[in-house]
Amino acid sequence: MKIFTSAQIHELDNYTIEHEPIKSIDLMERAAKALMHAITKRWMPTMPVVVFAGPGNNGGDALAVARLLTEQGFQVQTFLFNINGHLSADCAENKRRLLETKKAKNLFTEVTQEFDPPQLESGMLVVDGLFGSGLNKPLNGGFASLVKYINSSKAEVVSIDMPSGLMTEDNTYNVRQNIIRATLTLTLGQKKLSMLFAENQPFIGELQVLDIGLSREGIEKTDSQYTMLERDEVKPLLLKRDPFAHKGTMGSALLIAGSYGMAGAAILATEACLRSGAGKVTTYSPRKNVAVLQTAVPEAVLHIGNEETTFAEAIDTEDFQAVGIGPGLGTSEQTAIAIIAQVRRTQCPLVCDADAINILSSHRAWLQQLPKEIILTPHPKEFDRLEGHSADSFERLSKARDLAQRISAYVILKGHRTALCCPDGHIVFNTTGNAGMATGGSGDVLTGILTGLLARGHSRKSACIVGMYLHGLAGDIAAAEVGEESLIARDIIRCLPKAFGALSAK
Repeated sequence: MKIFTSAQIHELDNYTIEHEPIKSIDLMERAAKALMHAITKRWMPTMPVVVFAGPGNNGGDALAVARLLTEQGFQVQTFLFNINGHLSADCAENKRRLLETKKAKNLFTEVTQEFDPPQLESGMLVVDGLFGSGLNKPLNGGFASLVKYINSSKAEVVSIDMPSGLMTEDNTYNVRQNIIRATLTLTLGQKKLSMLFAENQPFIGELQVLDIGLSREGIEKTDSQYTMLERDEVKPLLLKRDPFAHKGTMGSALLIAGSYGMAGAAILATEACLRSGAGKVTTYSPRKNVAVLQTAVPEAVLHIGNEETTFAEAIDTEDFQAVGIGPGLGTSEQTAIAIIAQVRRTQCPLVCDADAINILSSHRAWLQQLPKEIILTPHPKEFDRLEGHSADSFERLSKARDLAQRISAYVILKGHRTALCCPDGHIVFNTTGNAGMATGGSGDVLTGILTGLLARGHSRKSACIVGMYLHGLAGDIAAAEVGEESLIARDIIRCLPKAFGALSAK
């Protein structure tokens, strides 16, 4: 599923109008009917409604919704803000249509100068149609005051397309107290980029995407820098297992993980790698981790380091098809030197996670020595240590994309909507996963999955896409079984077989 910028959304509306063909006012009516149906499914006509409409097309949508709700028996008080004496053509037409409805006309106010706000109380519904996806600067003045007034009330709020004040992409320098805090956001066509960021969720509330029949041809023709993964895109990437396969043909993976006291990270990554289809998994860990590793994952081969407690010496990787490095290694200078030596001599696909990334943060010149198409899997704090503090998720995502392009890497920026930043600048958002996965060891599991898929024969991009989707899907299955509060990393591994099964099912 593509995610479009505000400019592309406007172009797609125009493409639909020109090629369906359909008049813009009729497309707006189609959207208004979808909005009305969503509202009437949730709220009864006994709920008093106050509609705030802006002067643009978002306001036109709101006026049409006010008319349709009135026809459904709702009592709707409507305020149209026409401060500059100019309405969009479709907003003006929907004003005319609304005023033709006698009941709505009696409850209609056009605000041109002074505004006496209505009393907003618990048990009332506000329809926010002030500004939609076309907003490109923070709200100020009277509109900012109105937003604060709405937010201070106990009324429920449904926002049309976007909560007014929230921009579709970059809100880094937005004034957050001047953004509507919606109970429900009914967005039109597709999700917008800013809806995927954690800090914007308090404004969006519950989110529903309404299909308003935008041109499929136009959507297919419009290139997008951002996409959201769908099952039908991931399923074809799964590799079929040859009936005559043996462990020697299914790929050999190496995991360099665990220091003394952090053997758990090595165990989780190793078991996840085994569960991801690799024929043979070797784990390189210090001597003091041997007993616990052999007990916990007897299927793995152990390569025992010379040091008792830390990773301190790079090893040859000629016999491996993939290497994962970082979980639980620690950040001592001895380990740092061993890690960069290991990275330099590794010729096969390489996944860097956790302490490997933290070490790169302390030795940024080493970034230029990373092999092309390396896979980096930072969580937000690890990424900020690597590339500097980010004010918000959009800035962090932009930096991750720039890093991926600059060093020709695949950067998996982990989070509620994990984002894969590709070397060509394209960004893919994962759609699986849940808050229960915010638990220690979850990232180690992802490293194991990615390394296993690479060893199995996936390309780097395919491994990233399939890996993050399976990781989240296994987490979703686990959450359904044990609940988000009780979910631990081992539950994700335990549910990996079910995730493979669900993804491969017809």
